[in-house]
This record gives sequence, structure tokens and C-alpha cells, in this order.
Amino acid sequence: MSRSAAAPLTPSTVGLLILPPLLWAGNAVVGRLAAAWIPPITFNWLRWVLAFVLLLPLAGWVLRPGSPLWGAWRRFTLLGLLAIAGYNMLQYLALHTSSALNVTLVASSMPVWMMLVGRLFFRAPVLGRQLLGAVLSLGGVGVVLSHGEWQRLLALRLVPGDAWMLAAALTWACYSWLLTRRAEPAEIRNDWAAFLLAQTAFGLVSASALTGLEWLWLSIAPPANMPTHIHWSPTLAAILLFVAVGPSIIAYRCWGEGVQRAGPTVAGFFTNLTPLFAALMSSVWLGETPELYHALAFVLIVAGIVVSSRRG
Repeated sequence: MSRSAAAPLTPSTVGLLILPPLLWAGNAVVGRLAAAWIPPITFNWLRWVLAFVLLLPLAGWVLRPGSPLWGAWRRFTLLGLLAIAGYNMLQYLALHTSSALNVTLVASSMPVWMMLVGRLFFRAPVLGRQLLGAVLSLGGVGVVLSHGEWQRLLALRLVPGDAWMLAAALTWACYSWLLTRRAEPAEIRNDWAAFLLAQTAFGLVSASALTGLEWLWLSIAPPANMPTHIHWSPTLAAILLFVAVGPSIIAYRCWGEGVQRAGPTVAGFFTNLTPLFAALMSSVWLGETPELYHALAFVLIVAGIVVSSRRG
């Protein structure tokens, strides 16, 4: 399927694109919790090491000598750098250096970056309905972040750490558009576990180098707001297992298939469900009752998805 011929949304495609934001919302919540116990780049490295180990029994053949993977190493190096090392590292850094509110607000710009990257590098047109969908979707995110009180957004102040999340959003947009190229060998493309394992293997090369640099940095000039070693506990182990299985393997599998079906621009609007899901998760875990503004936010975000995905 070409990038200009995305299929209309079906219930199965909607399901594929809803599950990743749900799991990524959980990732943001537990990632913020883990920030006090483990350095961010190390956390990302351990997450993907576990995912790599879990994927090996499913698709270990792709790493054997003679595998078609080695002829496509440049593509998987780029995909791994963007999605495994780049996006996740930047997101965890953002959770260390900025508030959850700021990080969520910056992440809500994802549909805009999807349209911009598609227009500049993939010759994808930006349609009026997509712009309208972006406005509606961003409005829904604003309702969640402000708790229905716009004065909260007016009082918001961005900090330098928000640049990490801005870079993460741009990185994810580039990665999502590259998924539409389908330049990898068919044997790997048609095996979701092999496709993800190939990205993980190459991504861990760069992630390992970045983790080494992080520990060097922590030993020379440790920042005040970051742990200088890992504080192991059963809770941290459970968090690592969750982010390796849910936000990594399951979410990436669903996202890749969903992007192939709906296209990166439409898929990008689903990412704005993440702050809504995160708010609802926090409400449940803290014993708070969901408010009316949650329903309003859901309506606006879904309206943005529906408007942006309408056929011309």
C-alpha cells in the first residue's frame, strides 16, 4: 500500500492504533515513577535488552548468518536508532528534566510533526481536514491538561528540558513515515517478530553506546535530579518487565501494522489519546472519579481522528 493510499479506518485498524497510546500512557506513568530509581538512558537500555531476550525465541532466525537482514542493515540501523535508542531515550530524559504536564503538552504536537515530515520528505499533501483534525485533537489534549480550566494552560511555563520531548516527537514522526517505505526484505516484513527484533538488535548497538556515555557523565558530573546508580527493588523489576512487554513489543507491533493500514498522518492523531489515558489511569490508581472534562476531551480527540481520516 502506498503512503498516499491509506485505507479507511476499520474497527480492527482502530483497535491497532488505540492499544499503543494506552500502553504508552502506562509507560509514561511508570517511567515517571522509575525516574527516582534508575538513570533514564540505562532504563531505556534495560527495557530493550529484555524485549530482545523475549523476542529471540520468536524470531531468532533473523540474526543468523545468511539472513536477509544483513543486506538491509542500513535501514534497520536507522529504524533502530530512531525508535529504540532515540525516541525512548529522549522521552525518559524528558521525564527526568521536565514536569509530566509539560511533557504531555509537547507530545501532543505529534500530529503536526507527522504532517510536516510527510510534506517535506515524503511528498505527502497536507489536507484541510487534517489541519482541522489537528485543531480538534489539540483542543482535546488542552482540556485534559487544563482540567477544563484554560487558566492553567495560560500559567504554563516551558523549561529547557521540554526540548527533549520536542526532539522525541520529531524522531517518532520520522520513524513512522519510514515504516511506509517497506524497503526491507519480504521475509522480514511479513514476520512482525523478526521485523521488531531486527530493529531492536541494531537499536541496542547505539543504545549501548549512549548508556556508556551516560555512566561516564554520571561519574564525572552527576546532575542533582538524577540517580547515579540503580536502586533495585521488586517494583522496579516489575516496571521493567511491563515496559519490555507492553509499551515495547505489543505497542510497536500494533503501531507498525496500524501505520501501514491508516498512514502516518492519521495514526499520529491517535497518539493524542495518550494523555487522556494517562489521566484516567492516574484517576483510577489514585481513587479519583473521572470528571466531565475527560468526556469532553475524548469527544474532541476522537472528532479529530474522524475528521482527519475522512475520505476525500
